[in-house]
Amino acid sequence: MLEEYKSFLATLTKLSREEEEELWKQYKEQDLLEARQSLIEHYQPLVFREAMKYGLQEAVTLDLIQEGTVGLMEAVERFDPSQGVAFSLYALHRVRGRMLNFLRRNGSEVLLDDGEEEKVFLTEAIPDTAFESADKSVLNMAVSHAVSRLPVKEQDVIRRVYLNEQTAQETAHAMDVSTAYVYRLEKRGIRRLRGMLSKLIHDRK
Repeated sequence: MLEEYKSFLATLTKLSREEEEELWKQYKEQDLLEARQSLIEHYQPLVFREAMKYGLQEAVTLDLIQEGTVGLMEAVERFDPSQGVAFSLYALHRVRGRMLNFLRRNGSEVLLDDGEEEKVFLTEAIPDTAFESADKSVLNMAVSHAVSRLPVKEQDVIRRVYLNEQTAQETAHAMDVSTAYVYRLEKRGIRRLRGMLSKLIHDRK
């Protein structure tokens, strides 16, 4: 089943920015269900990448993909393109939330290979209200500024993992440290970012 899903993903064609904007217009202004379906299909790779991060057995991974797709559909329905927030960031927040809720309901925990640290994610650093009200440029600038204020090693990990899309193993190799240490730096960095961004959003109200 997972291989069939991967084969389906391979058939998808990446949309240009103009094509995606037109689909949002068709769905939000004209309520065309075909446009909605195209948007959901276009962002299926986001669901797949997120599900694969957990490194679980195929059956559970397929469950995560199913849950993530529901989250993606909810995101498409609730997203407001006029707010200027990147849909991928907005959707990832909901997709991941669906997956984590599924794992919690089934008594599963998402742990590192060494079982010492819990995985964390960059979107956890961004308060929920930011996705609903922040201008995209303001949000991006706030995140960039906050990252630049992190301790050097935490900043290095955040930039490698989230901006350069390196795996934890690749980051550990590049920094000549253990993978567990990379995850600890990542977790501390995310917690610091959440504190800084929460304060910034509160001050702007």
